[in-house]
Amino acid sequence: MNPKIDDFIAQHQKWSEELAKLRAIILECNLTEELKWNTPCYTFEGKNIVLLGSFKNWCVISFLKGTLLKNKENILEQAGENSQSSKVIRFTTLQDIEKIESILKKYILEAIEIEKSGLKVELQKNDTLDFVEELQNKLNEDATFEKAFKNLTLGRQRGYNMYFASAKQSKTRTARIEKYEKRILEGKGINDCTCGRSKKMPSCDGSHKLA
Repeated sequence: MNPKIDDFIAQHQKWSEELAKLRAIILECNLTEELKWNTPCYTFEGKNIVLLGSFKNWCVISFLKGTLLKNKENILEQAGENSQSSKVIRFTTLQDIEKIESILKKYILEAIEIEKSGLKVELQKNDTLDFVEELQNKLNEDATFEKAFKNLTLGRQRGYNMYFASAKQSKTRTARIEKYEKRILEGKGINDCTCGRSKKMPSCDGSHKLA
């Protein structure tokens, strides 16, 4: 048991019992416990298998290659609107976890076997993006900004676009674009550290400050 996960659970008291139970179930499947991206991450031979998460209205176990699981019980949900790989199970009570404990173990063991087999999720390639209106206006009005933004990788463009679009009000979207303009002109993604790598990558521990 990794003491960093003890600290994580202590910091998320609302779901402490549920997270502790999920942790115990996962550890019974002989995975290695780590803290990555400030989140409990469970690995097999260095490969990420599942994550635990704590949110306002629920806690989750996230299967990073969940789309490859058989999901006969139909309990897996889409992790997010743009997720092509991850699947999650959301919990709001300890009893919800206890009811499907044996099923959870079965899914975790299946996820390990998928990793052993070398199976990969076939991601659908999308080379086009529909930019949020405020970002498109900025691209149309500022040639220097447009060139810098279009020189970013598609993933970095998508990351900015999703973040800008997530604001409900136009003035907030505009303010976000202005705030990150300097980073875009420098060729940096929204999650890039000063080390030049993404904070979402295992190769970066996320401890660096954003430039």
